[in-house]
Amino acid sequence: MTIDQRSDFLSFLTRSRYIIFLILLLALGLRLYKSSVHGLYLDEKFTLVNTQGVSLEGANQHDVFFTPGKTYFTPREFWKPKPLKDYIRAIVQTDIGNSPAHYALLWAWIEVFGLSDLSIRMPSILFSTFIVGLVYLLVRRYLRSQPLALLCALLTAFEPFFIAYSHMARNYCMTIFMATLGTYLFLRILDRRAEDKQPVGLYIGYGLSFALATLGHYLAVTVFLCHGIYVLLYIRNFKTYVGLGLSFLGGMLGLIVPWFVFGGGKYTFQTLAYQAKLYGGLAQTNPLNNGFGIILPATLANVVKRSIPVWADLFLVSNGLSADTLAFRNLVIALGMGLIAVFLVHRFGRQRSVPTWVQVAVPVLLVAGFALYSVPSVRLVIAAALPLFFYLLYRAFGVYDSRPERRFLYLLLLLATVPTLFLIAIAFRNGHTYGITQRYSSFSFPYALILVGMIVQQVFRQPTYLRLTLGAVLLIQAYFIGDLLYRIYEDQAPKYTYYGRYRIENPYNTAAQRIKKLYAPGDTVLYPSARTAPRDEIENTFTKYSIIDAQYTNLYLPKDATYYQRMDTTQTDRIILIKGKTGERITIFDFEGTKYRY
Repeated sequence: MTIDQRSDFLSFLTRSRYIIFLILLLALGLRLYKSSVHGLYLDEKFTLVNTQGVSLEGANQHDVFFTPGKTYFTPREFWKPKPLKDYIRAIVQTDIGNSPAHYALLWAWIEVFGLSDLSIRMPSILFSTFIVGLVYLLVRRYLRSQPLALLCALLTAFEPFFIAYSHMARNYCMTIFMATLGTYLFLRILDRRAEDKQPVGLYIGYGLSFALATLGHYLAVTVFLCHGIYVLLYIRNFKTYVGLGLSFLGGMLGLIVPWFVFGGGKYTFQTLAYQAKLYGGLAQTNPLNNGFGIILPATLANVVKRSIPVWADLFLVSNGLSADTLAFRNLVIALGMGLIAVFLVHRFGRQRSVPTWVQVAVPVLLVAGFALYSVPSVRLVIAAALPLFFYLLYRAFGVYDSRPERRFLYLLLLLATVPTLFLIAIAFRNGHTYGITQRYSSFSFPYALILVGMIVQQVFRQPTYLRLTLGAVLLIQAYFIGDLLYRIYEDQAPKYTYYGRYRIENPYNTAAQRIKKLYAPGDTVLYPSARTAPRDEIENTFTKYSIIDAQYTNLYLPKDATYYQRMDTTQTDRIILIKGKTGERITIFDFEGTKYRY
């Protein structure tokens, strides 16, 4: 390298630091935007009560709500100190003993920053942003391409899943970050072992990332399973086996085993077995109207149908393609057209001069299916282009001829596929498709994004006719991604937000603020109390009437307040303030059935 070349390279590296900084700022901005506009959805409410050691429906608050002869309760009684067993009981009830690492971190965060919606979602926002930086580091170090690293980071910044789940006070962003960090540390350990060094600090970090990821969500183990497969395939070094084994053992004995022996983890397997039996039964007897969602028997056809959108959403270039909206027959036709295009590109595209008829035939094939489609959707153009995109990915693998880079690519393929394949295997084992869902395969997203970055890079290295054709398809897909992000921000993307309508600001916080403003000594707050109808033994807390609305509202009331409150079993929708001097009944908030509850 000449002096001028070295100078240009150093200049590019300097500019790249500014670029990745701007990408990280962009990612943070995309995640902060509208992050506190919508009220908490059901699982976030579970997160909130778990961090406070509160069991839904008062299993650990009998002395507050259910003491015989005691009609009233106060926020001070609600907020009385709770022992560790109460926190464990809450996690078992609402999360089958899953996610203690996330709850512990969020508890500490709330102690410092409070219970506002933005506060409890901020760890997800930050971890989602950190994932962007990790993707950048992985690509820069192991594919040795700064431009590709920046491109992959940019794609990660816009990934709809990461933006949507950054707006949720749930475990996914933290756990995906920890699992991805584990992958980075795993590869760094192998680097140092290649230099015949024992990186003790990296081993400790890897063991911690394994434990925290697993205790963030148990399915994170699929990422570390991929690491184990990689070691078995490519590593032939006893000291490396010992070091990694001790890392796993340290994580297991230090954090995971204590949780499973002394904490809520000991209930996980029995709950999972119970749920497998329950959902399997519903799949056979009542797959559609069972209160849990669509639960289909795990036939080959049902598993394929359920997994198609999960696979599609992992890759930005195929996000949104679904047999439900486009029809399976149409997808098959589109993919068939794309495969013909791949044959032409492979057969004639390597010639110095590509025949004119090929240059015309390839784009024509991407739209030719419209003569046969039953649903004339522009998305089918994207479906037809998918074989070409993945053919370019195959070609991209050929660019990397060094052994470390090729092995890294094989590891990417494992990480991008094994988590979803694991879900499919579990579906067949349990006899139902309930677990084949986007969020459970989400540990693959960082690696799928790297593969998409390689595809996009290859598109712009193709001959003009192919570059323009696939570039146009990418623009179409970019429009749909932009539309999806808009719908996520507007709370109109049920798969990502679990809602089909716009949520108002947190109604429980709103109610609490009105109570604080209007309450005077002698007043009484009434909470709606519907009769409970538990769907299974997990939900059965042995109370006849629900106290959930009272619990959620008290989370936002002052901990030392002595407001008199009681349950009103005569109605199910309104929080009411009764003025002590006049008897006036003021509606604090009307939930209108379930409209503002879930």
